Amino acid sequence: KIMKKQAEKALHIAVLEPGRPALKGTDSVWLFVLYAALAAGVFEELGRYVGFRWLLKQHRGYGDGLSFGLGHGGTEAVLLGVVGAVNVIVLASLIQSGSFDKTIAPSLPAGQAELIKEQVLHTPFAMYVLGGLERLFALTVHVALSLLVLLGVRQRQFRYVLYAILLHTAMDVLPALYQAKVVKNIWVVEGVLLIWAVAAVSFIRRIKPAFEQGGEER
Repeated sequence: KIMKKQAEKALHIAVLEPGRPALKGTDSVWLFVLYAALAAGVFEELGRYVGFRWLLKQHRGYGDGLSFGLGHGGTEAVLLGVVGAVNVIVLASLIQSGSFDKTIAPSLPAGQAELIKEQVLHTPFAMYVLGGLERLFALTVHVALSLLVLLGVRQRQFRYVLYAILLHTAMDVLPALYQAKVVKNIWVVEGVLLIWAVAAVSFIRRIKPAFEQGGEER
């Protein structure tokens, strides 16, 4: 998990413009959206495949897939949700005490300090709640995709991994469009993510018989 995140971060540093949603060398929104969605899908699902294929050879049951997805998604939820919330609380405290302008602002590019202050002080509490719900939706999808990849490993069908990559990429297109400010209504994004989560719950229930009917490696 850590190695995958480090590799993904290194790629982002290499190809993304710092501080804005764009690829280096081009301002094409659509190339950025394609990269953002596809990179997440490729790294996440190939990471699952490597884990199940070579590291978890004795743990390939339905329950193992659930645990892996919950652990993977749960870790991401903590990193993105909890750590992000702590950062906001710390920044808000620094801004209100005046320490932000003295200690952090001087080291930031022109205009970025004011942008951070504006976002921290004027973001409604409901948006943070919405962020928590988004992590819950994502966790559900992580579990479903983990089971799909695991089934591919058990049945020696790599095409299931490709399906997982395509599904993950498709799910990330709308959030990437929102990040690029093509889509501006956050409720549309969250509504679509809710649909993905409901579909994921249905898939998690329906795929269980495939594990119980002996879909072991041949």
